Amino acid sequence: MKLIQYDVKTGMQNMQIDSDLLENAIKANSNEPVFRLYGWKPACVSLGRNQKSDFLDEKFLREKNIDIVRRLTGGRALLHDNEITYSFICPVSCLNNGENVIESYKEISQILINAFKKIDIDLDFGGVRKAGHYDYCMLVSTGADLCYGNKKLIGSAQFRKEGYILQHGSILYDYNSSLLESIFHEKVDTSSVTAIKEIRPDLTKQDIIDLLSNVNLH
Repeated sequence: MKLIQYDVKTGMQNMQIDSDLLENAIKANSNEPVFRLYGWKPACVSLGRNQKSDFLDEKFLREKNIDIVRRLTGGRALLHDNEITYSFICPVSCLNNGENVIESYKEISQILINAFKKIDIDLDFGGVRKAGHYDYCMLVSTGADLCYGNKKLIGSAQFRKEGYILQHGSILYDYNSSLLESIFHEKVDTSSVTAIKEIRPDLTKQDIIDLLSNVNLH
């Protein structure tokens, strides 16, 4: 597996890099998975591939120096700020159950489960599923998300093209609930969302980056 070390880019640059990695893998007919770690500067709201943006106050975001970008992947919006983001690109044939969307999520996410287990953070899939409409991704848990104590910690999404998978996700290190509520106009229920800083206040963001820089596919 090829590891692309943690780097900080703008939202547009990050999404372009993920897209380029996918396109390059397809063009080269590559069998080698790619695992990338990255951050965002400035902070950025990413919208799901088909998500409407009418809930966003663009003037407010400009005042807060927060960018907006659209992802290749679907799902709901995220604020990328105090987090570590990962992306994973591979052919479906690289996985045991690559053709099955849910099983492929689980297989790729097992990389993260195994990594966090090394620091005694036990993650599992899903959590408390909410009914109703929410624009902020972290308020909704699905079978593709990783939770700690039934609270969502990592939200992931996939895009597929020509037999290849791009999966990327947001690992919350910390979050500003009042800022999130101002952006998404929704109450951030802290009973359903958590962050590394809440789970293990002794761990720095660099500790998590170092941890994830030594992962294996299997």
